[in-house]
Amino acid sequence: MDKDTHSHAEELEKMGVNYLCIHVGIDEQMIGKTPLDTLKSLVKQTNIPIAVAGGINSETAPDIVKSGASIVIVGGAITKAKDVKKATEQIKKSIIEKKFIKTELFKKYDKSELKMAFSLVSTPNISDAMHKQGAIHGIRPIKLGFHMVGKALTIRTLDGDWAKPIEAIDQAEKGDVIVVDVSGGKTAIWGELATWSAKLKGLAGVVIDGAIRDLDDLVKMDFPIFSRHISSNAGEPKGFGEIGAEITCGDQIIKTGDWIIGDDSGVVVVPQEIAQEIANRALDVKEHENRIREEIKSGGSLGTVVKVKKWEKKIG
Repeated sequence: MDKDTHSHAEELEKMGVNYLCIHVGIDEQMIGKTPLDTLKSLVKQTNIPIAVAGGINSETAPDIVKSGASIVIVGGAITKAKDVKKATEQIKKSIIEKKFIKTELFKKYDKSELKMAFSLVSTPNISDAMHKQGAIHGIRPIKLGFHMVGKALTIRTLDGDWAKPIEAIDQAEKGDVIVVDVSGGKTAIWGELATWSAKLKGLAGVVIDGAIRDLDDLVKMDFPIFSRHISSNAGEPKGFGEIGAEITCGDQIIKTGDWIIGDDSGVVVVPQEIAQEIANRALDVKEHENRIREEIKSGGSLGTVVKVKKWEKKIG
């Protein structure tokens, strides 16, 4: 807790207020801030009952109560729930019993949990969270049904030159996604043998702004591959290009270490510097959509649920 918060609390207590409320706004929640540390400090500094709000769910509510909160204010964990009554009962139980009750939704993930967080959301969720940024254009999965999540290892090479992509397999860490900038070249730089090598290394997938071949074999393999072109022709391993450099893939700038997520809708890149915030915002998008879906199933229409008319511009 900073000095300003402490001094403001002292001033309010002297003024005779009945309650203090600690609120962590949604933007702060997205980057991992919680009200817990401020609560623990204020409880020691004042005798005024304290209310707490901001990102509270059935996992965090018990610690809030144990740390001295007199009032617990819950928002999204109830209002975004598919079953509002059930969600309320679960949170109330966690408060009364002061026991952690696990939830996969309505929580914020820290930097060590980003793979899990991105695994829970779709590429459209992420694109919405990034205000339509991040989509890697023109790159499609060769086979549907995968949800690929991993950190990028970038490669730049020339059309048909498959040397650096193959070398990158050996340099990559387990769980990485190989991302290759071939400037949209139409001569294949990836095929069945490279896929076997990448799969056995434990990589999460490959994204190629260029061409792959051996499609009949690749679709039989349980490995995510996204590419711009499919071609019978392969080039030669000339060794041009580099591994680990900043590249452009599908009109997006990608650096090694950025997060790559791919599914049936395509591929998105999330810069590593904002990955925690975007993961949490994407989950928020998904949770809002879950709530809208339930209201539609209950008899509403999409237009009435989202109040689409309020966004229309009136002419005249």
